[in-house]
Amino acid sequence: MECQLKIDNEPFHFQVEGDFFWGEGGALFETENNIISKTSWKEAGYSVVDAFIEDEFERFNRSVRDNIVKAMLDSGIEVDTESFQLKDYHKVVTNDADHLKVINITRNLTNDDIDFDIDKLADRFGKVLGYTLTSWIEALQKSHIQIRISRPSTLDINPPHRDGYLDYWKNIINVWVPVEGCNEQTSLPVVPGSHLIAEHEILRTESKGAKINGNTYFVPCILKTKNGNLNMIRPNPKEGQALIFTPFLIHGAAVNRSEVTRVSIELRFPKIDA
Repeated sequence: MECQLKIDNEPFHFQVEGDFFWGEGGALFETENNIISKTSWKEAGYSVVDAFIEDEFERFNRSVRDNIVKAMLDSGIEVDTESFQLKDYHKVVTNDADHLKVINITRNLTNDDIDFDIDKLADRFGKVLGYTLTSWIEALQKSHIQIRISRPSTLDINPPHRDGYLDYWKNIINVWVPVEGCNEQTSLPVVPGSHLIAEHEILRTESKGAKINGNTYFVPCILKTKNGNLNMIRPNPKEGQALIFTPFLIHGAAVNRSEVTRVSIELRFPKIDA
């Protein structure tokens, strides 16, 4: 099956394997007492906010680099640890097999792996949302940090999806932090307002039901809605900012149309119920 969509009005398409079906029922997003219900942007489903102050981003960036270098070394990939730059990752990791080894490590990190107090971000975003947030994911019994690495002109992407289809992500805020090579050609696309779309209007796979370029994804692939193919935009947060959004917002397909590797971080923070 071919997934056809637009990102900032530019066509993008890729092949996806899976059994697609039309969903049933209304919207899964609950309009009352959800994690973005107190915000002025609850209809859009996302916002770009400030995340770091002073030298925090530099420390954060350096820690991300160190984790990627460690994952490369642990995967048997030769790298000059002194001169390596994140934007040149694709020049060092030159095949899909080695890339898969690296991301299998960097996709499942915790707070202990990052030389930065992640709960500072939980506190800051909690003030934006009007709720107390935590980095602890009760269903997983750990915190969860994922480094996303997208090489130029590759299918290093997730399909368009909603994290809220997975039970342990239903009551969280999604956070996407640009680290390196993030711009209008590479940053994460979203479909504004798509958290309000009813399930019976969505054509998708089951969880673990979509395969792209030989990789099977935990999240379902959303192919289109009854209004047609997806029209996505890139909010494009700048260095030191973050994109935050409800887990029911359709996002993904973050194709890298630049000439450097794009690196970002995904965080998820549940709210603490009073």
